[in-house]
Amino acid sequence: MKFDCYIGIDYSGAKTVESRLKVLQVYMAGAGELPKKISPPSQPKSKRWNWSRKEIAEWLISLAGRDARFIAGIDHAFSFPISYLDRFGLPSWDAFLVHMTDVWPTHAKATCVDDIRKRNPPPPTGSPDEFRLTDKWTSSAKSVFRFDVQGQVAKSSHAGIPWLHVIRQAAGRRVRFWPFDGWGCDAGTNVIAEVYPSIFHRRYPSEGRTPDEQDAYSVARWLCEADKNGFLERYFDPPLTPADRLQADREGWILGVL
Repeated sequence: MKFDCYIGIDYSGAKTVESRLKVLQVYMAGAGELPKKISPPSQPKSKRWNWSRKEIAEWLISLAGRDARFIAGIDHAFSFPISYLDRFGLPSWDAFLVHMTDVWPTHAKATCVDDIRKRNPPPPTGSPDEFRLTDKWTSSAKSVFRFDVQGQVAKSSHAGIPWLHVIRQAAGRRVRFWPFDGWGCDAGTNVIAEVYPSIFHRRYPSEGRTPDEQDAYSVARWLCEADKNGFLERYFDPPLTPADRLQADREGWILGVL
């Protein structure tokens, strides 16, 4: 197997970066094991509390410093449609990350997505009818610009993308962000990738887990099983034309979508 542990993270863009949210769920599996729910490292033995977005980023950074290689799937978009990237002259993913930390600083203390949306002038955004290529390859993925609807990915994406920049700056070469750092499955580094839990959610019995817990569990379990059965590498190399791949180099791709 290419990795030592497999992480599923069900994300949320609600409230602030320090807010502990019930909908933020983390599950992790060891090689050949079923995923287990992971609690924040700061949780005292006498209490049970939830993750914050800040704490998830710090935890991933700490994991990157260990010998065990991990792959983590996070369920928010890692980039925006090519139309947005071209509109603001962003030629690469790294340029996009810098742009997002400037205009959507949702990683800042006591900051939330809705507060930034209300600023005057408002931050740059796109139209709800703009989609990435990988979104179009799914049956139900929503636009990263469609806010205030059930099942929205907009808020979690705007909240999570600046944290990807934080992780990238802190972890450096110890973490590879797929596919921006190259397609294919490099077994020598940790990997963080975008996932869409709806693809896997119903494959496994929920066994009393909440929908958010089941999303995180199913991602971790699918990653582990796909690696164990020799299928994971196939998903790291989706069947794209050269033109489509150039587009996805900047827009990103959902791991598991073929």
